[in-house]
Amino acid sequence: MARRKPVRYSQSKGKKKGGWFRGNIHMAMFMKLLLMLALLFLSRILFYFLNCGYYSSLTLSETFRIFLLGIRFDISALFMVNAPFILMNSVPFKFRYHKAYQIIANIFYYSLNILALMGNFIDSIYFRFTLKRTTADIFQYLGVGGDFNKLIPQFLKDFWYVAIIWILFIVLLVWIATRFRVVAPATAKKGFDFRFYSINAILFVIIAALSVIGVRGGLQLRPIGLVTAGSYTSAKNIPLLLNTPFALVKTYRNESLKEVTWFRKETELAKIYSPIHRGSSKGFKPLNVMFIILESFSKEHIGSLNRSFENGCYQGFTPFMDSLIRHGFYFDAYANGKTSIQGIPSILSGIPSLMDESFIQSNYAGDKYTSIAGLLRAKGYATAFFHGGTNGTMGFDAYTKMTGFDRYYGRSEYNNEKDYDGKWGIRDEEFFQFTARVLKDFKQPFVAAIFSLSSHHPYFVPGKYQNIFRKGKLPIQQSIMYTDFSLKQFFYTIKHMPWYKNTLFVITADHTSEGYYPYYRSDVGQYAIPLLFFKPGSDLRGKSGVVAQQTDIMPTVLNHLGYEKDFVAFGADLFDSTGVHFSIHFISGLYGLVKDGYYLEFDGDRSTALYDLRKDPLQKLNLVTKNPEERDKLELFIKAVIQQYNNRVVENRLMVED
Repeated sequence: MARRKPVRYSQSKGKKKGGWFRGNIHMAMFMKLLLMLALLFLSRILFYFLNCGYYSSLTLSETFRIFLLGIRFDISALFMVNAPFILMNSVPFKFRYHKAYQIIANIFYYSLNILALMGNFIDSIYFRFTLKRTTADIFQYLGVGGDFNKLIPQFLKDFWYVAIIWILFIVLLVWIATRFRVVAPATAKKGFDFRFYSINAILFVIIAALSVIGVRGGLQLRPIGLVTAGSYTSAKNIPLLLNTPFALVKTYRNESLKEVTWFRKETELAKIYSPIHRGSSKGFKPLNVMFIILESFSKEHIGSLNRSFENGCYQGFTPFMDSLIRHGFYFDAYANGKTSIQGIPSILSGIPSLMDESFIQSNYAGDKYTSIAGLLRAKGYATAFFHGGTNGTMGFDAYTKMTGFDRYYGRSEYNNEKDYDGKWGIRDEEFFQFTARVLKDFKQPFVAAIFSLSSHHPYFVPGKYQNIFRKGKLPIQQSIMYTDFSLKQFFYTIKHMPWYKNTLFVITADHTSEGYYPYYRSDVGQYAIPLLFFKPGSDLRGKSGVVAQQTDIMPTVLNHLGYEKDFVAFGADLFDSTGVHFSIHFISGLYGLVKDGYYLEFDGDRSTALYDLRKDPLQKLNLVTKNPEERDKLELFIKAVIQQYNNRVVENRLMVED
């Protein structure tokens, strides 16, 4: 008979030789998990130091408190990421000591934890652009043409030091973890051993229970999630409290929205808030409408809007925009999100993204909804969208086609690669001029939108302008000057065209950039953008103090034109003094509402923060328990907005049926 090949176990007797520890499989597993927990904690400290300017208002004690509270989320991430490794080392069977089996278990350990650390390190930089931990919507973003294949090399070039630190963390992880080696006990080499199986079965149950508790973040009724962080700190500090693997896992395949019934009757709900706008009876004016959406044009970059900075000497980086503001009607506005793919539907469709992913990336992107282009196309308007990016970028071509834009002009339509910036698309100066040439022969009336791109990282500025446009305290600001110059050249070109004087221009930003001054790093200020309505030769001039947001743009323009039909938009006519004016956004599991001089944070169940923006513009004094009257009033309103949004999106009621 052929002899059975013996199972290969480690032959060490469990002595401390060839490593710091050799022996018990459970202890080796525990030490490896403890090591990874320490590295997660250290990566949070690194996250803080790489973004310390954003968190400069945090006191030392508050920072230390956040670090300690963050361990709870690190433990949860640790158990979620290492579930295969824990399971393989906990099963109460002797084959777990087999050399090949241990190799596979360690492959899981090293590969999954290296990826988890990579997520934290990427976010230590990417956070500056989104102001949140990366969530599962990133996978949908990649699927709609995020141009990451071109941007990743640029990020590695610009932030090479982060990649090096990540590699050092990997070396540390591998070097230390390999010192904890598993050794099979003598009983594992025998036949059936009741004592071995009974003890290890009990340990398996205990480890499984501890793992469940760890993943849930404790013994409380509901597992912790992104929203849990809002009960510990303000929305601004949530990314510091969380970690990226936790945020990714917790948002993967989540149901985006749930219907809510705070208000049982539609009539009761509509009295507090309704997104239905009634048609105008004042007569329709067939003006052309030109949307100019400027990439990352925070209010902070505009000199005329920040005269108090630098002892009154702040120049800003938008001399042309400053001059144009004097000839139009200006609103201090807020973006409804932190990304372009959230900003475009907010501006053109009046639909914010009050969920983890953007609306046009979500499961509800197939709902029936439209845009201002779709509504005006039905009245005979020609419609077009211009963006110099590679066609397909972020799905803008699909979105615009779906919502009523007849023509899309991108990098392919421009068809001249000598003006390609090598990263995102066609340089602003040339693409703005291309847009002007196309519009010269457009049939009137028309709706057109142009979305700039040069002020997006890596902040392209042509070499001939490198010594002309000033650099600022932020890397983006020289490219802001370049885009402002491109806008100036665009207006110089079109002001002699026949359609110019019959056009309402709407100029705003898709979202903000990272901030420098404290207000623009605050929970509210990080959404501050300009909003200008400009009609050449008209009396449409002035400045209003009402709260404005991107979703106000569509109803404001349609009412200004005298549009006769009803439509849905989650905003208000900014020129209507009787309207309800507010701004709303959603980030890291928290809703933010600006209304009546206050800012409210709401986690979907209760209010977590309330600030008086007139007395406390930097949002340092939380009044959520000190001003219950104002809190309850604003909470009632935000519940009405959320119910209208969730239920209409889920039930596919984003259009008024004829």
